[in-house]
Amino acid sequence: MALPETTTDARRALFAGLIDHAPTFPPASLSLAEGLAEHLRVRESATGWLVNRFVCPSSKVAQLDREPLRLSIVLDDGRLPAEDPRIEALEAAELDPEVLVDAASEVYWEVPLRGDFSFRILQLGELGIRAKVRCGGATLPRIPALAEFVQGCRRLQVPFKATAGLHHPVRAGDEHGFLNLLAAAVFGDEEEALAEEDPSVFGASPDAFSWRHRSASPEEISRARSELFVSFGTCSAQEPIDGLEGLGFLPG
Repeated sequence: MALPETTTDARRALFAGLIDHAPTFPPASLSLAEGLAEHLRVRESATGWLVNRFVCPSSKVAQLDREPLRLSIVLDDGRLPAEDPRIEALEAAELDPEVLVDAASEVYWEVPLRGDFSFRILQLGELGIRAKVRCGGATLPRIPALAEFVQGCRRLQVPFKATAGLHHPVRAGDEHGFLNLLAAAVFGDEEEALAEEDPSVFGASPDAFSWRHRSASPEEISRARSELFVSFGTCSAQEPIDGLEGLGFLPG
C-alpha cells in the first residue's frame, strides 16, 4: 500500500493511501474508461496522496491494456487473473480462502458477519490472508458485530480492509464513518468509537489524531494502519476527501 514507512505528520500517517478507488462499482457504476479518467484526475490532484489502488473486477482486467496502474482485483468471475505486475492485491468473497494463498502480495477475503465468524478470521490468519469487511449495502453490519470483527482482527493479528458505505468521515444515523473505524483501530474501545456521531470530538493535527480524551502519535497511527486497518474501498474517492477537507483535517 502507499503508506510511508515513517512520517512525522499524524495526518499523513492517518490518511495516506487510505482510499481504494472503485469507481466502476455501484452506486457510481462508471464505465471503465470513465472510471480510469476519474481515478487519474483524483490521483493527480493535491489530495491524490490519500488514494491507494484502482479497484477493478477481474472480468474487466483484460480491458485495461497497459495503463500504468496499481491494481486491486475483485474476483467476480471465479477465476484468478493472469499474472500482471500491476496487480498488488486480490479481493474475494466466495472462493475457498485456501486457493488464494500466495495469489498476490496482499489477499483479502470478505468475512460475513453472521454467527460466530471468529473462526474465519483465525483461518485467514493461519493462511496469511487478510480480512475484508462490508460496512454498507444490503448487509449493513450493526455496531456490535463490526466491533467484534475489529477486535478479532486485532487479537489474531489479521490486517483488514473495509468496503461499502464509508462515504463520510463520521457516523450519521445507520451509516458507519471511516474516522470511527480509524478510531476503533487506533484506540480500541471499538463499540464506543464506532457509535460516535459527534464530529467535534475528533481531531487531526500534525502531531496527533485525537478522539475525545484519547490521542495517538504518528508512530502509533502508522502501526495501526499497517497492522490492522489498512484501507477502505469506495466508488467515490472525492466524497471522503471532501468530508475530511470540510473538517479541516488535511494539510493545507
